[in-house]
Amino acid sequence: MKKYIEVKRLVLVALHAAALGAALLGGAAYAADVVKTPVLASASAKDLVLNGDAKCTACHDEADSPNLLAIGKTKHGVKADGRTPTCTSCHGDSEKHLGYKGKDKPPKPDRTFDKNSKTPALAKNEACLSCHQKDAKRHLWAGSAHETNDVACSSCHSVHAPHDKVRDKRTQPEVCYTCHKEQRTQFNKQSHHPTPEGKVSCSDCHNAHGSAGPKLMKRDSVVETCYTCHMEKRGPFVHNHRPVSDDCSNCHMPHGTTADNLLKARPPMVCYQCHSGHGTPGIAGVAPGTVVPKGTVTAINATTGAKTTSTAIANSVGKINTNIEQARGCLNCHTEIHGSNNPNGGQNLLPPAFFLR
Repeated sequence: MKKYIEVKRLVLVALHAAALGAALLGGAAYAADVVKTPVLASASAKDLVLNGDAKCTACHDEADSPNLLAIGKTKHGVKADGRTPTCTSCHGDSEKHLGYKGKDKPPKPDRTFDKNSKTPALAKNEACLSCHQKDAKRHLWAGSAHETNDVACSSCHSVHAPHDKVRDKRTQPEVCYTCHKEQRTQFNKQSHHPTPEGKVSCSDCHNAHGSAGPKLMKRDSVVETCYTCHMEKRGPFVHNHRPVSDDCSNCHMPHGTTADNLLKARPPMVCYQCHSGHGTPGIAGVAPGTVVPKGTVTAINATTGAKTTSTAIANSVGKINTNIEQARGCLNCHTEIHGSNNPNGGQNLLPPAFFLR
């Protein structure tokens, strides 16, 4: 009886060993098949997001790269749109990447767009421009400031992300600030456009993809861009202030400044960039009753060209009636500084109107 039990025990041990060996051999054989024939594994896989993405998502699935599959929540993931690209439309055929059979990491795709990518910016942008070149907002990309400085589309845009920060007015400035750090500082000053508050974005004034105007302005000039919001400054006026018609940034710092109303300097200093004080030589005209130095030309006859000069002299304290500036506030009198419809400011004013109400 004891011999029978011993024999039975040995037989059971042998059977268990045989079963374990078969399982190990079978698993190794299956693993070898997976390593040797990756194409067969992808051949039976189904598209997960884009048409024809099975050869990529067989490896890059939700367990490996869940962030990549988020492209299905973007406009680039709409299957019903015939313009929707595939993985290879952007990343290239990448045959070496797909056909790699080694144990180490496979080589990178033909085009990569991550921060550590070695793909040149020109090659990255070619993938985007193959579809977006004819877009009315991007057809001036070639030769633009960003293009000539080797800025890639992926430097600002996140194609796979369901929420592209640069396309959201509230988060767009932070994307621009990664390069334009000076503008971040200006927007943090007390007088600024309401960009930090999310009411105005960089793209309201600038076209980052290229523009016919200066500084990537959306319009052909700075003033035309400003007029899209500040249309009351456009005019036409009876008397136009030339710096206003030329460039708003002659007086204003659009991103932000420490002076009120986005001015480059506080009045009257901002005015003194072009004008001298009342009653001093060089001013185009003087107010009634102003005392000016002897010999200063105060009028020119339009017909004969004869000049009228002042016979008065400066007062004894050396002040040439500068008190007329009324607490150094030019706008106390010249209220319509952007342009005036006042037809005549008085017979003693030269020229007739000085942007008075």
